[in-house]
Amino acid sequence: MKQATSLALVLAVLAVAGAGATIDRAKAAESRVAVRPDETAQIMKFRAETWRWQKVMGKPLTVAHRLPAKVWRLLAQAAYRQALKPPHRRQWLCIHRYEASWNARTGNGYYGGLQMDIEFQRFYAAWLLREKGTADHWTPLEQMWVAERAEHDSGFYPWPNTARMCGLL
Repeated sequence: MKQATSLALVLAVLAVAGAGATIDRAKAAESRVAVRPDETAQIMKFRAETWRWQKVMGKPLTVAHRLPAKVWRLLAQAAYRQALKPPHRRQWLCIHRYEASWNARTGNGYYGGLQMDIEFQRFYAAWLLREKGTADHWTPLEQMWVAERAEHDSGFYPWPNTARMCGLL
């Protein structure tokens, strides 16, 4: 019974977060869950992890107040599982195979496994560039999600030679 109640709460939170809906203050006051003071550190950790993956994927951040740590943990796990599946993952791995290692800093102005230059990084992932430095310091998933943003704007044309070798152009 307790697991069913927790699951129902998580599903309700995901529905609200996924739809980007807002709850008015009266409803929010009714639905608030008491949070133990010792849970605060865990809540902050899981919320930060959830928001980090949502930022990487370009998704709206989950804004929910007074959720217990176990709900934030489930949200963080769900965000991470979703981040593991970039829409063009196989294509990025093919391009990466012909480009460089994920931590490449080749000295020619290009960084990472998808060989992104500074302007590309600044345009598509300024916050990652500020927080972690150049793409050679990003995880492969972060590099693929940044490339997803570029692909949405201009297809695979930022990687003309390797995309052609992968049959993408």
